[in-house]
Amino acid sequence: MGLKRKQVQLRHKADFERDLQNRLADLSGKGVEGPKADRDPIVRKLKAEIREAKNRLRRIDEHDKRTEEMAKIKADRAAAPAKEKGRDAGKGEKPKKTAEEGKEKKAKGEKKAAAPKSPEGGKGKKAAEAPEEAGTK
Repeated sequence: MGLKRKQVQLRHKADFERDLQNRLADLSGKGVEGPKADRDPIVRKLKAEIREAKNRLRRIDEHDKRTEEMAKIKADRAAAPAKEKGRDAGKGEKPKKTAEEGKEKKAKGEKKAAAPKSPEGGKGKKAAEAPEEAGTK
C-alpha cells in the first residue's frame, strides 16, 4: 500500500478527531454532556470514522511488514549458494525420464485410438436396439 495511502489515512483520522472535539464542545455549550453526548448521531458517526481509519492504518502497517518479510526471504534465497539447495541433483535426472515416458505415452495413445472403433460399433447396435425396444413397450 505505500506511504501516500498511509498519509491520507492519518490526515483523515486527524480531521475526524478534530471534528469530534468540536462537536463535543458544541454539545457541552448546549448543556449536553457524558452519556447523552455519546448518543448523539454525529458523535457516533465521527467515532465510527475514527475507528475505521485506525483499522485501515493497522492493515497498512501489517501489509508493509509482510512485504518487508517477503523481500527479506527473497534476498536470503537469492544469496544462498546453489549447492545447498539439494534438489538440483534430482532435477537433472527428471528430464531424461520425462522424455522416455513421452515415448511410451505415444505408443499407448495409438493403441487407444484403435480400441474405440470396436466399442463404438457395438454401442451403435445397442443404441439402435434400445430405442426400438422403448418404442414397442
